[in-house]
Amino acid sequence: MTTTDDMTTTATKRAVRIGVGGPVGSGKTMLVRRIIEALQSTIRIGVVTNDIYTKEDAEFLTKLGILPQSHILGVETGGCPHSAIRDDVSMNLAAIDELTHQCGDELDLILVESGGDNLTAMFSPDLADKTIYVIDVAQGDKIPRKGGPGLTYSDLLIINKISLAPFVGANLNVMERDAKALRGDGSTIFSDLGDGRGIEEISRWILEQLN
Repeated sequence: MTTTDDMTTTATKRAVRIGVGGPVGSGKTMLVRRIIEALQSTIRIGVVTNDIYTKEDAEFLTKLGILPQSHILGVETGGCPHSAIRDDVSMNLAAIDELTHQCGDELDLILVESGGDNLTAMFSPDLADKTIYVIDVAQGDKIPRKGGPGLTYSDLLIINKISLAPFVGANLNVMERDAKALRGDGSTIFSDLGDGRGIEEISRWILEQLN
């Protein structure tokens, strides 16, 4: 005979949280968009965006109609963006709790997009299980040499907007060499998210984090 004490309840599996950081204009919101478009038929995705005084990125993603409105939540940090992802992450944790509740604890992945950060920005492990850092070639091929926690310690570095390289004098071979020297075996992907280049490789990387 099975008693109540013998019965076990399967715990709800917590969604994997991936933080997306990088300087202003590097392509973070476009990355989130491309990930959703590529994977929404495979996994259940939620998004938390961080802006200083607006919820512009969340509103942009909502207007695209690529996710239900209940799966997207914006946070107004009211101050330096990297403080809300590294120092005091309480606003983001509260947003994740609200998002999870709205979605009925059914999410597989939550993307936490930071506001525009500098090269010192890094996600607290209390907030993100894995981190992606995005830079773009328009900043110059010297960026990987400058280092910083986001570039050095992120689980995935994305070097975006590679089609601009000839126009800004950026050498992709130099960027690849310097990223390898900085990151060792850390994953680095070159992309042009405007036209979708690189998103297939990025999507594979994300799915690996969920397994």
